[in-house]
Amino acid sequence: MKTYSAETIQSELKVLKDWQFVNDGIEKKFVFSDFTQALGFIVQVGVMAEKRNHHPELFNVYSKVTIRLTTHDANGVTDKDLDLAKAIETIP
Repeated sequence: MKTYSAETIQSELKVLKDWQFVNDGIEKKFVFSDFTQALGFIVQVGVMAEKRNHHPELFNVYSKVTIRLTTHDANGVTDKDLDLAKAIETIP
């Protein structure tokens, strides 16, 4: 499985709003109006992740959710991460 270099991933991130390359992964912070909305978002991400058999690191504090995507067995960002990030961006 091919991993992206730091330079290449920066180019790929131009199509993903507010995602950042950090420590061999991509991350984004989301803010919602309350815990219920944040939790609903996490559930939607979970369903997408399960369908792709690619599971993100999810961090939640009240109305804030941080998602980190990396392919652990490849030690970096792969097409799996970019695919899931693009899918997450379609959640209303």
